[in-house]
Amino acid sequence: MALKEGVALGILTFKKGGVKPLHKQHEGKPLASGKMIQELEAPKLVAIPMAQNIGMPAHPCVKVGDTVCVGQPIGQPAGFVGAPVHASVSGKVKAIQEKLHVTGAPTMHVVIENDGAYTLYDEIKPRTKDEVMALSSQEIIEIIQAAGIVGAGGATFPTHVKLSIPQGKTVDMLLINGAECEPYLTADERMMVEHPDQVVLGAELAMNALGIQKTIIGIEQNKMDAVQTIKDACKNCRGISVEVMRTRYPQGSEKQLVQSLTGREVPDGGLPMDCQCVVLNVGTAAAIYRAVYEGMPMVQRVITITGGVKNPQNLMVRIGTTFEDCIQACGGFEGKPVKVISGGPMMGVAQTSTEVSCVKGTSGILVINEDMAKPLPEMPCIHCGKCVAVCPIGLMPFQLDQLSRKKDFERAEDEHAMSCMECGCCTYICPSKRYLVQSIRLAKAEIGRLRRERAAAARKEEEKKKWKK
Repeated sequence: MALKEGVALGILTFKKGGVKPLHKQHEGKPLASGKMIQELEAPKLVAIPMAQNIGMPAHPCVKVGDTVCVGQPIGQPAGFVGAPVHASVSGKVKAIQEKLHVTGAPTMHVVIENDGAYTLYDEIKPRTKDEVMALSSQEIIEIIQAAGIVGAGGATFPTHVKLSIPQGKTVDMLLINGAECEPYLTADERMMVEHPDQVVLGAELAMNALGIQKTIIGIEQNKMDAVQTIKDACKNCRGISVEVMRTRYPQGSEKQLVQSLTGREVPDGGLPMDCQCVVLNVGTAAAIYRAVYEGMPMVQRVITITGGVKNPQNLMVRIGTTFEDCIQACGGFEGKPVKVISGGPMMGVAQTSTEVSCVKGTSGILVINEDMAKPLPEMPCIHCGKCVAVCPIGLMPFQLDQLSRKKDFERAEDEHAMSCMECGCCTYICPSKRYLVQSIRLAKAEIGRLRRERAAAARKEEEKKKWKK
């Protein structure tokens, strides 16, 4: 059932909150939306991080001096909620060392000297359509797991985990996220326009892995070229349909996407699976296609390099390529850079160096220059309530901000700070330019620490009781 607001417009959307950032500039997307995907030559050295997914980082499984091929495993996952890491180039392992990661923390990297030959690992073999059709659900999931596929939208949740439905849970619908609601970013749009068959066939494979019969691909209305190409690609695919959604941030967030496309509501603290849905990004669907049909692990992805660069582009980039290499491929900086962001302006992470490596979750590199950014000083809260009105979760950001600044993290926990999706709507709309989402993010980190301390104390108490018995 479509939502009332969506029905009135003839276009689906979620119930409450949200903003329209840069709507007068068409969300900043014209800078790169018409640029076809270009393949970027990998640099002489690639530094591939072992931390590329939610969960524990992978463990290096190669040694300095080893010769590796494209698609060869170089990192093994630390657990089920993990993903292997593969070489994106062929050549010799020059170092295994800690380097700065896009998250801002030092993590282990495998540094490979690119020999320029791009020799494929001998276990990479394409499959015929008949071979693919003969695969069982479990076999598809195992291929996805071995290919190291994680959420390409930025969350980097291992895809094989999403497709492995726990006992007692049921799923009846797959949702493919083509919203790409972050301003400036156009990588998903270009994938849908240029490679719609990969997206649709990847969705079909995911649907087969889940054992379900229905998929909805949701695309925002500012991408009508993508809507048409995906609709054309779906004509011969039973059970897959396309829905147009209103251009409204954060339309692409999982909870909002589920609500927009199905009318169902994900419970507080829950997952789409709790209302019988699984959500995958269009880039993830394309990666599934390449893994199953072509045998290729997740060693490259499309990244939008835009904003304050001389020639904004959508580049197919090999994992381990630096931000600096990507920016130089776009002609370098246009004007004086103020900030370089991994991702988009709303939920992206500002970088301290352009020498960090692109990872599986890098959807964009946004350069903010002096002409684009006019920072204003933070001022006292005027209690206007705008942050409350735009919060898609229904929280009170100004109150959580105050509690965080007072270091009253237990009260912030009681006020549902952990439900914050860090979309940035509150910070964007605040007339006092308060750092609301940053303050809430700090509170969430402290609440996480408190919860770990409580859990550790509870375990100790249980051990004491056992000894007394």
